[in-house]
Amino acid sequence: MIRIIGFTREKQWVTDMTIEQLKTADLEWYWVDFCDPKEDECRLLDTFFHFHPLAIEDCYHLLQRPKIDHYEDVHFLVLHSIERKTLTVNEINIFIGPRFIVTFHYEPSPEIEEARTKLKTSVKIGENGHLYAAYLVMDKLVDQYFPAVHELEDQLADMEIGSTDGLSQTAMSDIFSIRSRLLRLRKTIIPMRDLLYRLTNSDRIDELMPYKAFYHDIYDHLLKLSEMMDSCREMTADLRDSYISYNSNRMNTIMKTLTVITTIFMPLTFLAGIYGMNFSNMPELEWNWGYFAVLTLMFVIGFSMYAWFRAKGWFK
Repeated sequence: MIRIIGFTREKQWVTDMTIEQLKTADLEWYWVDFCDPKEDECRLLDTFFHFHPLAIEDCYHLLQRPKIDHYEDVHFLVLHSIERKTLTVNEINIFIGPRFIVTFHYEPSPEIEEARTKLKTSVKIGENGHLYAAYLVMDKLVDQYFPAVHELEDQLADMEIGSTDGLSQTAMSDIFSIRSRLLRLRKTIIPMRDLLYRLTNSDRIDELMPYKAFYHDIYDHLLKLSEMMDSCREMTADLRDSYISYNSNRMNTIMKTLTVITTIFMPLTFLAGIYGMNFSNMPELEWNWGYFAVLTLMFVIGFSMYAWFRAKGWFK
């Protein structure tokens, strides 16, 4: 499906245009949106707009890393949109020309719909031109990154508050799941940040100068997102280290307790082993009080060792 809106030199919006009308319409600038285009519609990128073959090839092959390429007077951007719940990444391609922008995407994009709606609500916004329209699309895309990162931050904050009670194996699975989601976000946000840095510091787009403040604002948002992700990664690393330390300390405590118990029973087992050999010439076997004497000796040894270990703090 192809949707076209144009802004005339008489400062009016024109909607529901066709590709053929673009040849004769007196427009100041226009926006062509390819949403899940069919094969014959895709060919218009070459036959009508005459975009560079490499840029057209990048549109067809998903999923490209966010980037910006310059082809003479047309600038090609690969952007990513993110679904908040599943963190599914969808690619959105933008061609920025002298008096137009062309967006190309296979999946429905709420961000593009919001940008189109905002443009058509005001003639004054339309006067800002096609680079402002491209800014609106990019701004809406980046705004959708914040809820996904905030959600992961909240999950980590809840886990950190409850970490005083000890971390369970389930909690550790959640930590690694969050870390995996952070890595998925990082693969989008960091390249997007680099893209905005190149865009705002490039002299290849002459008309961009009046809009650099707007694009710098998006870049600041991406910097903030990068810092938030780094903070979240540090939190996951701290929680992981806390879990490992907690388990190691718990294991050491268990091993110390078992070692103390084993040490106490060693002399008792030694005595029981001697008097369990049943040799006929053992002198104590014929003594009437031998059984009670050995039990008393074993009790005294066991209690004495227990008291000694306790005094040393081995049971703490």
